[in-house]
Amino acid sequence: MTAAALATLALVCAVGAWRFTRARWTYRAPHVAIVLWQALGVTWGLAGTGALLGYALKPYDEGVLHGLREFVASSLAGGRGFPQPYELPRIVALAAGLTALAVLILVLLAAGAQTFRARHRHRTLLALIAREDPVVPGVRVLDHPGATAYCVPGLRSQVVVSEGALKLLSADELSAVLAHEAAHVRERHDLVLLPFAALRRALPWSRVVKDAQSEVGLLVEMAADDVARRCCSARRLATALLRFGTAGAVPAPHGALGAANSTAAVMARVERLVNPIPVLPRGIRYAIVAFSVALTSSAPLLWLVPY
Repeated sequence: MTAAALATLALVCAVGAWRFTRARWTYRAPHVAIVLWQALGVTWGLAGTGALLGYALKPYDEGVLHGLREFVASSLAGGRGFPQPYELPRIVALAAGLTALAVLILVLLAAGAQTFRARHRHRTLLALIAREDPVVPGVRVLDHPGATAYCVPGLRSQVVVSEGALKLLSADELSAVLAHEAAHVRERHDLVLLPFAALRRALPWSRVVKDAQSEVGLLVEMAADDVARRCCSARRLATALLRFGTAGAVPAPHGALGAANSTAAVMARVERLVNPIPVLPRGIRYAIVAFSVALTSSAPLLWLVPY
Protein backbone atom coordinates (compact mmCIF):
# COMPACT_ATOMS: atom_id res chain seq x y z
CA MET A 1 0.00 0.00 0.00
CA THR A 2 2.77 2.43 0.93
CA ALA A 3 4.75 1.63 -2.23
CA ALA A 4 1.65 2.18 -4.38
CA ALA A 5 0.91 5.49 -2.65
CA LEU A 6 4.49 6.67 -3.16
CA ALA A 7 4.47 5.60 -6.81
CA THR A 8 1.21 7.49 -7.35
CA LEU A 9 2.66 10.55 -5.65
CA ALA A 10 5.78 10.42 -7.82
CA LEU A 11 3.63 10.14 -10.96
CA VAL A 12 1.46 13.07 -9.86
CA CYS A 13 4.57 15.20 -9.28
CA ALA A 14 6.02 14.27 -12.68
CA VAL A 15 2.79 15.12 -14.50
CA GLY A 16 2.40 18.27 -12.42
CA ALA A 17 5.93 19.39 -13.30
CA TRP A 18 5.27 18.78 -16.99
CA ARG A 19 2.08 20.86 -16.87
CA PHE A 20 3.73 23.46 -14.63
CA THR A 21 6.44 24.23 -17.22
CA ARG A 22 3.65 25.48 -19.51
CA ALA A 23 1.81 27.55 -16.91
CA ARG A 24 1.93 31.34 -17.10
CA TRP A 25 0.14 32.23 -13.89
CA THR A 26 3.56 31.74 -12.30
CA TYR A 27 4.63 35.12 -13.71
CA ARG A 28 2.00 36.72 -11.47
CA ALA A 29 3.60 35.32 -8.31
CA PRO A 30 7.16 34.12 -8.95
CA HIS A 31 8.08 33.74 -5.28
CA VAL A 32 5.08 31.47 -4.69
CA ALA A 33 5.75 29.52 -7.89
CA ILE A 34 9.34 28.90 -6.78
CA VAL A 35 8.07 27.41 -3.51
CA LEU A 36 5.77 25.08 -5.44
CA TRP A 37 8.58 24.06 -7.81
CA GLN A 38 10.78 23.20 -4.81
CA ALA A 39 7.98 21.11 -3.34
CA LEU A 40 7.46 19.22 -6.60
CA GLY A 41 11.17 18.46 -6.95
CA VAL A 42 11.71 17.26 -3.39
CA THR A 43 8.52 15.21 -3.34
CA TRP A 44 9.23 13.58 -6.69
CA GLY A 45 12.71 12.49 -5.58
CA LEU A 46 11.56 11.07 -2.24
CA ALA A 47 8.40 9.48 -3.64
CA GLY A 48 10.15 7.87 -6.61
CA THR A 49 12.93 6.29 -4.58
CA GLY A 50 10.50 5.50 -1.77
CA ALA A 51 8.21 3.58 -4.12
CA LEU A 52 11.06 1.28 -5.15
CA LEU A 53 12.24 0.81 -1.58
CA GLY A 54 8.70 0.34 -0.30
CA TYR A 55 8.11 -2.54 -2.72
CA ALA A 56 11.52 -4.06 -1.95
CA LEU A 57 11.11 -3.87 1.83
CA LYS A 58 7.49 -5.04 1.98
CA PRO A 59 8.49 -8.41 3.55
CA TYR A 60 9.60 -6.57 6.70
CA ASP A 61 6.09 -5.07 7.11
CA GLU A 62 7.53 -2.00 8.85
CA GLY A 63 7.44 0.74 6.22
CA VAL A 64 10.28 2.22 4.18
CA LEU A 65 12.37 3.90 6.88
CA HIS A 66 12.02 1.16 9.50
CA GLY A 67 12.37 -1.48 6.80
CA LEU A 68 15.69 0.08 5.74
CA ARG A 69 16.85 0.02 9.34
CA GLU A 70 15.95 -3.67 9.66
CA PHE A 71 17.64 -4.46 6.34
CA VAL A 72 20.86 -2.76 7.47
CA ALA A 73 20.73 -4.58 10.81
CA SER A 74 20.20 -7.91 9.02
CA SER A 75 23.08 -7.19 6.66
CA LEU A 76 25.43 -6.37 9.53
CA ALA A 77 24.35 -9.61 11.24
CA GLY A 78 25.52 -11.63 8.24
CA GLY A 79 22.10 -12.12 6.71
CA ARG A 80 20.32 -13.32 9.83
CA GLY A 81 16.86 -11.79 9.94
CA PHE A 82 16.37 -11.55 6.16
CA PRO A 83 12.77 -12.42 5.23
CA GLN A 84 12.50 -15.79 3.54
CA PRO A 85 12.10 -16.15 0.68
CA TYR A 86 13.41 -12.81 -0.67
CA GLU A 87 12.27 -12.74 -4.30
CA LEU A 88 14.49 -11.51 -7.12
CA PRO A 89 12.14 -8.64 -8.14
CA ARG A 90 12.38 -7.19 -4.63
CA ILE A 91 16.17 -7.49 -4.66
CA VAL A 92 16.28 -5.64 -7.99
CA ALA A 93 13.91 -2.96 -6.67
CA LEU A 94 16.04 -2.56 -3.54
CA ALA A 95 19.21 -2.13 -5.59
CA ALA A 96 17.49 0.33 -7.93
CA GLY A 97 15.99 2.34 -5.07
CA LEU A 98 19.23 2.60 -3.11
CA THR A 99 21.14 3.47 -6.29
CA ALA A 100 18.66 6.18 -7.27
CA LEU A 101 18.70 7.65 -3.76
CA ALA A 102 22.50 7.62 -3.69
CA VAL A 103 22.72 9.22 -7.14
CA LEU A 104 20.34 12.03 -6.17
CA ILE A 105 22.30 12.76 -2.99
CA LEU A 106 25.71 12.50 -4.65
CA VAL A 107 24.86 14.72 -7.62
CA LEU A 108 23.46 17.33 -5.25
CA LEU A 109 26.66 17.26 -3.19
CA ALA A 110 28.81 17.26 -6.33
CA ALA A 111 26.92 20.18 -7.88
CA GLY A 112 27.19 22.11 -4.63
CA ALA A 113 30.91 21.41 -4.27
CA GLN A 114 31.60 22.37 -7.88
CA THR A 115 29.66 25.62 -7.51
CA PHE A 116 31.34 26.53 -4.23
CA ARG A 117 34.79 25.86 -5.68
CA ALA A 118 34.00 28.02 -8.72
CA ARG A 119 32.86 30.85 -6.45
CA HIS A 120 35.97 30.58 -4.31
CA ARG A 121 38.20 30.77 -7.39
CA HIS A 122 36.26 33.73 -8.72
CA ARG A 123 36.44 35.62 -5.42
CA THR A 124 40.21 35.07 -5.41
CA LEU A 125 40.38 36.39 -8.96
CA LEU A 126 38.23 39.40 -8.09
CA ALA A 127 40.55 40.24 -5.21
CA LEU A 128 43.35 40.55 -7.78
CA ILE A 129 41.69 42.29 -10.71
CA ALA A 130 38.59 44.11 -9.41
CA ARG A 131 38.56 47.53 -7.77
CA GLU A 132 36.35 49.72 -5.66
CA ASP A 133 34.67 52.74 -7.24
CA PRO A 134 33.10 55.62 -5.28
CA VAL A 135 30.36 55.82 -7.92
CA VAL A 136 29.10 52.37 -6.83
CA PRO A 137 30.12 51.88 -3.19
CA GLY A 138 30.23 48.27 -2.02
CA VAL A 139 30.37 46.96 -5.58
CA ARG A 140 33.40 45.40 -7.28
CA VAL A 141 34.25 46.92 -10.66
CA LEU A 142 36.02 45.03 -13.43
CA ASP A 143 38.09 46.95 -15.96
CA HIS A 144 36.46 45.22 -18.91
CA PRO A 145 34.90 46.93 -21.95
CA GLY A 146 32.10 44.36 -22.17
CA ALA A 147 28.84 45.02 -20.34
CA THR A 148 28.13 42.67 -17.47
CA ALA A 149 26.61 42.72 -14.00
CA TYR A 150 26.31 39.74 -11.69
CA CYS A 151 26.53 38.61 -8.09
CA VAL A 152 28.65 35.95 -6.45
CA PRO A 153 26.40 34.58 -3.67
CA GLY A 154 27.59 33.04 -0.43
CA LEU A 155 28.71 34.06 3.04
CA ARG A 156 31.06 36.61 1.44
CA SER A 157 28.71 37.67 -1.33
CA GLN A 158 29.79 40.26 -3.85
CA VAL A 159 28.06 42.27 -6.57
CA VAL A 160 30.19 42.89 -9.65
CA VAL A 161 29.81 45.25 -12.60
CA SER A 162 32.14 45.93 -15.48
CA GLU A 163 33.49 49.25 -16.68
CA GLY A 164 31.53 48.63 -19.86
CA ALA A 165 28.28 48.41 -17.88
CA LEU A 166 29.04 51.66 -16.04
CA LYS A 167 29.47 53.43 -19.38
CA LEU A 168 26.45 51.74 -20.96
CA LEU A 169 23.83 52.38 -18.26
CA SER A 170 22.41 55.59 -16.90
CA ALA A 171 22.51 56.21 -13.15
CA ASP A 172 18.88 55.10 -12.71
CA GLU A 173 19.37 52.00 -14.84
CA LEU A 174 22.50 51.07 -12.90
CA SER A 175 20.66 51.47 -9.59
CA ALA A 176 17.92 49.15 -10.81
CA VAL A 177 20.41 46.50 -11.94
CA LEU A 178 22.30 46.66 -8.63
CA ALA A 179 19.01 46.34 -6.71
CA HIS A 180 18.22 43.26 -8.81
CA GLU A 181 21.58 41.68 -7.96
CA ALA A 182 21.22 42.57 -4.28
CA ALA A 183 17.88 40.72 -4.29
CA HIS A 184 19.61 37.59 -5.60
CA VAL A 185 22.13 37.79 -2.78
CA ARG A 186 19.62 38.55 -0.03
CA GLU A 187 17.13 35.83 -1.01
CA ARG A 188 19.84 33.22 -1.74
CA HIS A 189 18.46 32.33 -5.16
CA ASP A 190 21.58 30.27 -5.77
CA LEU A 191 20.28 27.72 -3.26
CA VAL A 192 16.94 27.65 -5.09
CA LEU A 193 18.65 26.80 -8.37
CA LEU A 194 21.13 24.26 -6.98
CA PRO A 195 18.73 21.25 -6.64
CA PHE A 196 17.51 21.71 -10.21
CA ALA A 197 21.07 21.92 -11.53
CA ALA A 198 21.84 18.70 -9.65
CA LEU A 199 18.72 17.01 -11.01
CA ARG A 200 19.74 18.05 -14.52
CA ARG A 201 23.12 16.38 -13.98
CA ALA A 202 21.42 13.21 -12.77
CA LEU A 203 18.87 13.14 -15.62
CA PRO A 204 20.47 15.00 -18.56
CA TRP A 205 18.17 13.23 -21.04
CA SER A 206 14.93 14.41 -19.40
CA ARG A 207 13.11 17.17 -21.27
CA VAL A 208 10.91 17.84 -18.23
CA VAL A 209 13.95 18.38 -15.99
CA LYS A 210 15.54 20.67 -18.59
CA ASP A 211 12.35 22.73 -18.91
CA ALA A 212 11.95 22.83 -15.13
CA GLN A 213 15.48 24.18 -14.67
CA SER A 214 14.89 26.86 -17.30
CA GLU A 215 11.53 27.82 -15.82
CA VAL A 216 12.86 28.09 -12.27
CA GLY A 217 15.80 30.15 -13.54
CA LEU A 218 13.37 32.58 -15.19
CA LEU A 219 11.17 32.75 -12.08
CA VAL A 220 14.22 33.53 -9.94
CA GLU A 221 15.04 36.46 -12.25
CA MET A 222 11.43 37.68 -12.11
CA ALA A 223 11.45 37.43 -8.33
CA ALA A 224 14.58 39.60 -8.20
CA ASP A 225 12.95 42.03 -10.65
CA ASP A 226 9.96 42.35 -8.31
CA VAL A 227 12.21 43.20 -5.38
CA ALA A 228 14.20 45.70 -7.46
CA ARG A 229 11.15 47.58 -8.70
CA ARG A 230 10.00 48.27 -5.15
CA CYS A 231 12.77 50.85 -4.89
CA CYS A 232 13.59 51.56 -8.54
CA SER A 233 11.72 52.25 -11.74
CA ALA A 234 10.55 49.10 -13.52
CA ARG A 235 11.04 50.81 -16.87
CA ARG A 236 14.62 51.69 -16.01
CA LEU A 237 15.30 48.04 -15.21
CA ALA A 238 13.64 47.03 -18.49
CA THR A 239 15.73 49.49 -20.53
CA ALA A 240 18.87 48.27 -18.74
CA LEU A 241 18.06 44.69 -19.75
CA LEU A 242 17.51 45.79 -23.34
CA ARG A 243 20.79 47.69 -23.35
CA PHE A 244 22.59 44.58 -22.12
CA GLY A 245 20.94 42.59 -24.89
CA THR A 246 21.83 44.98 -27.71
CA ALA A 247 25.37 45.43 -26.41
CA GLY A 248 25.96 41.67 -26.24
CA ALA A 249 26.29 41.25 -22.48
CA VAL A 250 29.17 39.14 -21.21
CA PRO A 251 27.81 35.94 -19.58
CA ALA A 252 28.15 35.60 -15.82
CA PRO A 253 30.83 33.11 -14.67
CA HIS A 254 29.95 29.68 -13.32
CA GLY A 255 28.44 29.89 -9.85
CA ALA A 256 27.28 33.51 -10.28
CA LEU A 257 23.86 34.95 -11.09
CA GLY A 258 23.81 37.48 -13.92
CA ALA A 259 21.44 40.35 -14.64
CA ALA A 260 20.79 39.19 -18.21
CA ASN A 261 20.48 35.60 -19.45
CA SER A 262 18.95 34.14 -22.63
CA THR A 263 17.26 36.46 -25.12
CA ALA A 264 13.84 34.81 -24.74
CA ALA A 265 14.02 35.08 -20.93
CA VAL A 266 15.12 38.71 -21.09
CA MET A 267 12.25 39.61 -23.42
CA ALA A 268 9.74 37.86 -21.13
CA ARG A 269 11.08 39.87 -18.20
CA VAL A 270 11.01 43.14 -20.17
CA GLU A 271 7.41 42.51 -21.25
CA ARG A 272 6.45 41.84 -17.64
CA LEU A 273 8.20 45.00 -16.41
CA VAL A 274 6.79 47.28 -19.11
CA ASN A 275 3.27 45.82 -19.04
CA PRO A 276 2.67 44.71 -15.44
CA ILE A 277 0.18 41.91 -14.88
CA PRO A 278 -2.03 41.64 -11.79
CA VAL A 279 -0.51 39.85 -8.82
CA LEU A 280 -2.30 36.68 -7.74
CA PRO A 281 -4.81 37.37 -4.94
CA ARG A 282 -3.38 36.86 -1.47
CA GLY A 283 -5.74 34.01 -0.67
CA ILE A 284 -4.62 32.03 -3.71
CA ARG A 285 -0.97 32.64 -2.90
CA TYR A 286 -1.45 31.42 0.67
CA ALA A 287 -3.32 28.36 -0.60
CA ILE A 288 -0.47 27.47 -2.99
CA VAL A 289 2.10 27.81 -0.21
CA ALA A 290 -0.03 25.65 2.11
CA PHE A 291 -0.39 23.03 -0.64
CA SER A 292 3.38 23.10 -1.22
CA VAL A 293 4.07 22.49 2.47
CA ALA A 294 1.57 19.61 2.55
CA LEU A 295 3.05 18.12 -0.62
CA THR A 296 6.61 18.34 0.71
CA SER A 297 5.67 16.61 3.97
CA SER A 298 3.65 13.86 2.26
CA ALA A 299 6.58 11.75 1.01
CA PRO A 300 8.52 11.74 4.32
CA LEU A 301 5.33 10.80 6.17
CA LEU A 302 4.71 7.91 3.77
CA TRP A 303 8.28 6.72 4.40
CA LEU A 304 7.32 6.42 8.08
CA VAL A 305 3.95 4.69 7.61
CA PRO A 306 4.10 0.96 8.40
CA TYR A 307 2.44 -1.47 6.00
